[in-house]
Amino acid sequence: MSDDLNAPPLPDDLDAPLGQASAKKKKFLRLPITGQQAGLVGLVLFITAFSGWALFGDNPFGGEPMVVVAVAPTAEDGPPPIKPDAAKKTPAAAAPSNGVDPVAGPRHSEGPAGGSPGATPPPGSKTVTIIDGSSGKRQEVVIPGNAPTEGQAPAAALDERLSESTRHGLIPKLAPDGTRPADAYGRAVVALPGKPDAPRIALVVTGLGVSTAGTSDAFAKLPGAVTFAFSPYTTDLERLAARARSEGHELLLQVPMEPFDYPDNDPGPQTLLTSLTADQNLDRLHWLLSRFQGYVGVVNFMGERFTGTEASFAPILRETAKRGLIYFDDSSSARSLASQLTSTNSLPFVKAGVVVDAVPAPGEIDRALSRLEAAARERGVAVGTAGSLPVTIERLSKWAKGAAQRGILLVPLSAVVGKAKSS
Repeated sequence: MSDDLNAPPLPDDLDAPLGQASAKKKKFLRLPITGQQAGLVGLVLFITAFSGWALFGDNPFGGEPMVVVAVAPTAEDGPPPIKPDAAKKTPAAAAPSNGVDPVAGPRHSEGPAGGSPGATPPPGSKTVTIIDGSSGKRQEVVIPGNAPTEGQAPAAALDERLSESTRHGLIPKLAPDGTRPADAYGRAVVALPGKPDAPRIALVVTGLGVSTAGTSDAFAKLPGAVTFAFSPYTTDLERLAARARSEGHELLLQVPMEPFDYPDNDPGPQTLLTSLTADQNLDRLHWLLSRFQGYVGVVNFMGERFTGTEASFAPILRETAKRGLIYFDDSSSARSLASQLTSTNSLPFVKAGVVVDAVPAPGEIDRALSRLEAAARERGVAVGTAGSLPVTIERLSKWAKGAAQRGILLVPLSAVVGKAKSS
């Protein structure tokens, strides 16, 4: 018992100083950097590697838009490689006499589309440059387009003699030799075979460029003899006008004019107004005329009040005549003074006799086209106008396809100037 009493006391955790373990603890391995620091280092290494690749990598066209197109080999590329076995089987003088190579296909005189100099691309086509992303080689490829209507000559190129520079841009004018834009950009008429005196109908479709669906349908479904009237507020108007001319259409520019309920019913910016002076309206007209080039005339957009006010309307018609253009009245207002004022100013004038889609329903449109056709048979010439609603374009397309078989000649607007009378 005495030995036990003299033994040293057992260590007690409560007696140990704070922060010091009474027993040996396991030691854990501690990294010299934190996880966040390791992630940052990895990001820096990635950015460094990517920058080095971008600077020194062999990719001269990095970031440049590219397209891959299958193109037949050309004479400049040389003949296709021949495998040794094929060379033994094919004599060197085995080229066919008809000019067709069994490997490369027919021989063509090559033009801009990867072909030989001198060949002319098809009418309405476009040539684009294709860049090989790996070798950098360039090649011209022709994209087919819509050719002019059969029997029509290609559209005349824009003539700089017929344009005048203003603060708004180029606007039409008479050429030094007296040529009018209406004549230069008008389309020739080809008579129906065996029917030189066939009744003529001019059809004007307005509002093009406003509706994407209606504009696309008009381009796809209507023949070149139909005249297209474009809104001055159309996006990419120059491109649309160039396409329309290349496909055989005569063009008109729509000019917004003041209606009776203006400004509640606002035709758009630069509208011609009875409250403005003649000079102010002429300046607005010049802005409108500068929207694109190559049209034969102008047509009112709305304008019931403006076209019925001689003091405001007459200066506009005089300027239109001075510019060598046609004025087309869409018959939207019975109060329009266009017919009286155009004769006073020797301005070529046409007025629509039938508004084809006054009621935009298939049956009503068909009946209006029948009235238009009857008027043409009675008088020899008739003029109709229509909007660019999809239902209108669909009915016009169906009617136009059978017009020639019914003995009706569809003609551009310039072909009926001074000959048409409203019904």
